[in-house]
Amino acid sequence: MKKVLLALATLMAAAPAMAQDATVNANASGTIGWVALGIGIMMGLAVLGGTLGQSRAASTALDGIARNPAASGKFTVPLILSLALMESLVLFAFLIGLFLQGSVSAVLARVAG
Repeated sequence: MKKVLLALATLMAAAPAMAQDATVNANASGTIGWVALGIGIMMGLAVLGGTLGQSRAASTALDGIARNPAASGKFTVPLILSLALMESLVLFAFLIGLFLQGSVSAVLARVAG
């Protein structure tokens, strides 16, 4: 049930990406709408993957600390380093999405006017 609601929420959130202006060529705006939808899906998958990776890394580290509390100092630096690297990949995906969104806006402006 949760997966169905998540898919429905994703499709509802992506609906404004498919809206088109009356002055824009129908063929160009349809293609740009699909590109915008692809950008939204790409950013959502990047965030989902990063979140799942970070939660799995934290869970494993906490499990190791629970089994051997004396070794908690050995887990801290690799855990923080891995979390930072995972977060950087999510931020790179976010930046790529913003750059692609800017290029879609530029193409829309060129087509419209």
